[in-house]
Amino acid sequence: MPYAIIRSLGKQFRVEAGKTIRMPTLEGEAGASVSFPDVLLHSDGSTVKTGAPLVAGVTVTGEIVRHGRGEKIVVFKFKRRKNYARKQGHRQGFTEVRIRDITLA
Repeated sequence: MPYAIIRSLGKQFRVEAGKTIRMPTLEGEAGASVSFPDVLLHSDGSTVKTGAPLVAGVTVTGEIVRHGRGEKIVVFKFKRRKNYARKQGHRQGFTEVRIRDITLA
């Protein structure tokens, strides 16, 4: 089963054709096509090609499925005996991307 490791938004993701991945928020509407030219590693099932730093001629394309916000995390700061406590919530935005194909040039 072919797969690739791509770099996008300062993070690395392992992608396969047909799979849906969740990554930090990308620009674009749902249904829009998105391309990831920064491929760090590519495997076709039997051979593995690594880049230095990128693999030449490999492009990953996908489709934006939806945008959303993740689960809430609670950030609680506390210092004992100092009458200091702060509670803050955070929900990180994400984009779900369905990988269409991994193409070799």
